[in-house]
Amino acid sequence: MNAQQSNIKLVVAGLLLGIFMAAIDNTIVATALSTIIRDLQGFDQVVWVTSIYMVAVMAGTPIFGKLSDMYGRKRFFIFGLVVFLIGSALCGMANNMTELIIFRAIQGIGGGALMPIAFTIVFDLFPPEKRGKMTGLLGAVFGTSSIMGPLLGAFITDSIGWEWIFYVNVPIGIVSFIFIMTSYKESRSHAKQKIDWTGAATLVGAIICLMFGLELGGQTYAWDSPQILGLFGGFIALFIVFLFAETRAAEPIISFQMFRKRLFASSNIVALFYGATFIVATIYIPIFVSGVYGGSATNSGLILMPMMLGSVFGSQGGGMLTTRTSFRNIMILSVLCFITGIFCLSTISPDTPRYLLTLFMVLTGFGVGFSFSTLSMASIHNFDARQRGAATSTNSFLRSFGMTVGITIFGIIQRNGLNNRLAEAGGNAPAGAELNADAVLSPEVMGQLPPNVREQITASLADSIANTFMWALVPAVLALVFVLMMGNERVTVPAKAPAKAKGA
Repeated sequence: MNAQQSNIKLVVAGLLLGIFMAAIDNTIVATALSTIIRDLQGFDQVVWVTSIYMVAVMAGTPIFGKLSDMYGRKRFFIFGLVVFLIGSALCGMANNMTELIIFRAIQGIGGGALMPIAFTIVFDLFPPEKRGKMTGLLGAVFGTSSIMGPLLGAFITDSIGWEWIFYVNVPIGIVSFIFIMTSYKESRSHAKQKIDWTGAATLVGAIICLMFGLELGGQTYAWDSPQILGLFGGFIALFIVFLFAETRAAEPIISFQMFRKRLFASSNIVALFYGATFIVATIYIPIFVSGVYGGSATNSGLILMPMMLGSVFGSQGGGMLTTRTSFRNIMILSVLCFITGIFCLSTISPDTPRYLLTLFMVLTGFGVGFSFSTLSMASIHNFDARQRGAATSTNSFLRSFGMTVGITIFGIIQRNGLNNRLAEAGGNAPAGAELNADAVLSPEVMGQLPPNVREQITASLADSIANTFMWALVPAVLALVFVLMMGNERVTVPAKAPAKAKGA
């Protein structure tokens, strides 16, 4: 890429705004979920508001990464911005949960281009000794936007309406569009490759079958029904075709050759397990705060902020340490903090003081923050420019895959746990009072119930969420196993050439 002709400061500013826009969208939506549920109804569909976005991101990420290697980073980053803004505007116009889910999918298609291409552009523009600081900066902006997201989302939701949490993306995206269009100059030479459309289609199809099977099984259809068995059968068949296609493709969508490198394989598997675990905290802590502590969306926004502050410091620290020690040493510190934070969150109850919940979130955020910068750098270590797009997109893809499958599986665990506990508490409800998942987050319904029944319902919600965090320890511990397998590689900074003597 042509770094000399580009206006580096404006390019970086445009990239940071693009990441800020995508990241702030996630946290704003998480903060406003309880309000959206009350307005549009459909607690049982709430998982899809997040998971469908992740599916779309996951589908687009490896394709856009490969396309950026072939035809350039700029055009596909711009494409991602435009599609994301269109999806944001449509989300604000949604009249029911089904429409919102569809429009979130459009957002996800755009989001699939933003994050991996932004990191790849940074790797193209900056030498190895500066990449650590820059990726730390990108990760810090991700965390900073996550801090502002809950606050801004809470204010907008309470003051104007949840629809405007999507409209706020538009001015940010427009400024990013202008900066990248006018300031980023890239070279005309790109690698000539082929898109593995068969691999992309079969992988996405397999994941969609798996998610629908897990989501609908045991609720809409019995686990042994033809519909669910057909979905699981479709997953197995498509995944086998995907594996076969990848061994035959000239340029596979996910290159198994790359996974022969120990650092690449282990760092990507760690990203997958981190994504599966962290998404649980992002979704269920706001619901816990709203349903257990009570109050408006502002409470949820403020209570999320400590976790995001921790992620900012973790990301900055991880980026700065990459030139001082190995990727593995950084991630050992990361995963130990992460596991401890998730374990602490598995102990929460209605009696948990807010300051203690805050401490748990800071620890969790600090642990996951390291991964934003460190795993991204580890995934492209020792790859040249023509493979960086594929390497970073694979890392983003697997993190998104982990988040998608994680929120689906853990969503089932939380929903079933809550429904079972509500069924037990329902026997004490007054005549005519229906204790369902939607009622838990409805102050009007809760206000009509006797104090002892409200306490039982609140305890049911808290217990179901704590139990979900306990199960989330499984992928967190698996992440530790693969962190230990990362090896001792680190970023090597070229030695500076000695200054020439005067007159030489």
